[in-house]
Amino acid sequence: SYNCAYCQVGRTHHPEFSRRAFLDPEHIYQAVAARLQQAEAECIRIDYLSFVPDGEPTLDIRLGETIAQLRMLGKPIAVFTNASLIWRPDVRADLAAADWVSLKFDAVQERAWRKTDRPNKLLQLPVILDGARAFARQYKGELVTETLLCAGLNDDEENLIATADFIAELQPAMAYIGVPTRPPVESWAVPPEEALLAQAFSICKARLPHVELMIGYPPLSFQPSVDVERELPAILSVHPMRESEVMDYLQKCGVGQDILESLTEKGVLKRVEYAGEGFWMRRMA
Repeated sequence: SYNCAYCQVGRTHHPEFSRRAFLDPEHIYQAVAARLQQAEAECIRIDYLSFVPDGEPTLDIRLGETIAQLRMLGKPIAVFTNASLIWRPDVRADLAAADWVSLKFDAVQERAWRKTDRPNKLLQLPVILDGARAFARQYKGELVTETLLCAGLNDDEENLIATADFIAELQPAMAYIGVPTRPPVESWAVPPEEALLAQAFSICKARLPHVELMIGYPPLSFQPSVDVERELPAILSVHPMRESEVMDYLQKCGVGQDILESLTEKGVLKRVEYAGEGFWMRRMA
């Protein structure tokens, strides 16, 4: 539903906002159940079953069904959403079934919102904000928010204050503030200067009891796979990785770097430079 300037998984050529079916909940259930069985056999602890697709999960009209199916596996469920459809009662009902929900609010002023998130033109920001307020009032699980700042797009003081004031209304358990750390779809979508980040943190901290500034690279802990040729592109489709992280992952899996050459030649992966570092990404169709 958005075509965010800083998106790390590629451009959205035709942002949607109408819900429709994408994947069969039973198919998802079977795939996740098999993966859980594999994790249990390898003594890997699973904290959450998380919806983090290369798109917006609430666009799937069967999201609620899928959550209900996965609930039978006995693991807490998390959903990361850009909150663009939270004005819809059916979306709020689907999200209410999850144990942990992250709502993304990069800006609450119209101009900054459209410059940063580049939403489908039919979406209306005031309606979205009202929907988020309604959801926060009724939600019984753990609610967090995420705000990603880009220089010259949404980092001005007026928007920061307005965004922090709005997030404070939602009373999240944690408000996360981030910056682009991986190659964005637009090369000009870069982190703000350190002074502006300090200002942003100060503004949020004055209004919110729990704020965390995320400006580094979070540690990755992807588990090794016996099918690296399938698993690595799946990871990179939603989570581009620094070259050093990819090398560590391949070493854990017991395979050599030649698989990168193979997947690159097949047009599956690509290597890009960003902020002086090499990154591996899934090549988008």
